[in-house]
Amino acid sequence: MPRRRSTARGRERRVGVELEMTGLELNDIAELVAARLNLSISTDGRYRRVLAGDPAGEWAVELDFDFLQRLGHEERGAEDLLDELRDSAEDLLKALADLVVPLELVSPPLPLHRLHEIEDVIRLLREAGARGTSDSVGYAFAMQFNPEMPGLSARDVTPYLQAFLCLYDWLLMRAKVDLTRRITSYIDPFPLDYVRQVVRPGYAPDLDTLIDDYLAFNPTRNRALDFLPLFLHLDEERVRAVVDDPLVKPRPALHYRLPNCDIHRPEWGFRVAWNDWLQVESLAASPRRLASCCDAYARFLSRPLQRWLGDWAHEVASTWLRR
Repeated sequence: MPRRRSTARGRERRVGVELEMTGLELNDIAELVAARLNLSISTDGRYRRVLAGDPAGEWAVELDFDFLQRLGHEERGAEDLLDELRDSAEDLLKALADLVVPLELVSPPLPLHRLHEIEDVIRLLREAGARGTSDSVGYAFAMQFNPEMPGLSARDVTPYLQAFLCLYDWLLMRAKVDLTRRITSYIDPFPLDYVRQVVRPGYAPDLDTLIDDYLAFNPTRNRALDFLPLFLHLDEERVRAVVDDPLVKPRPALHYRLPNCDIHRPEWGFRVAWNDWLQVESLAASPRRLASCCDAYARFLSRPLQRWLGDWAHEVASTWLRR
C-alpha cells in the first residue's frame, strides 16, 4: 500500500485499472467478469458492454478502437446501396482490427483495499485463454492504471512529477516495455529540457505555473505518465486552451500507461507494476530524499559524458529506492 492511503478529504484513495488483451471475445470477457463480481451486463453498441452493480461504479469491456466504436453505435440497415457498403466496410474494419486491436477491460476507481480483486480477474481471464503483449510481436497491449491523488494542490502534485521523472529510467528497465509499444507514440518519454526544469533545485511552482510548464512541453496525452486528466480536472479552461483532444477526460488521478499486459503469463499480475509504482509513491512522500534525488539527477543530466555513458537506472536501484 502507498504511504498516503487517504485523500485530503479523508476518503480511501482509489485506483482504476485498464487491461488490454486478445484471445477472448467481447461477450466472453463480459460474462466471465460479471459472473465473478456478481454484476449485470448491458449492451452499449456492437463493440462495448457495460457491467453494472459494483458500488465503486461501472466496469466496461470494449474494443479499443474509437472509430469502430462510433460506427458500432449507429443502427445498421440495408435500405440502399450506401448502407450496404457502410456495413461491409465496418465488417472489414472489424476483421482487420481483430488482428491488432485489443479488447479492453476497464474497472471503475476501486478503493485500495479492493485491488486484490484485479489479480483475481486476471487469473480468471488467463485461465479462459486471454493473451497479452508478449504473445505476439504485433501486440502493443498495455496495462494502465489511474491512481487517485492524495491531494490536489501544487505541493501535492509536484512531488509526484519529480519522483516519476527521477525514477523513469528504472521504471522503464523494470517494465521491459515491448518493442512494438516502444515504437508507438503512446508512451513517449518527457522532453529532456522539461525534465531538467522540473528536477532542478528549488522548483516549487504554484498550480497555474505547474500546469503551464507542463502544457508548454507536453501538449499531448502520449506520455508514460499522463498528467493531463488531472490538470483538466483542476483547471479545464487552462488545459483546453492548449489541448482539445476529446480522449482526454478530467479526473483527480494520474494515468500510468508504461507497463505491458502479459496476462497470459502465470508469473505476471497487477502486483508487478503496482509494486514498482509504490516506489514513486514512497519517493514523492519523502521530501528530503526526493530533494536529494532531484539534485543528484540534475547533476547527472548536466554532464553530457556521464549522461551518455552512465547508468542512472542502476544508481536509482542502488541509492534511491525504499528498502
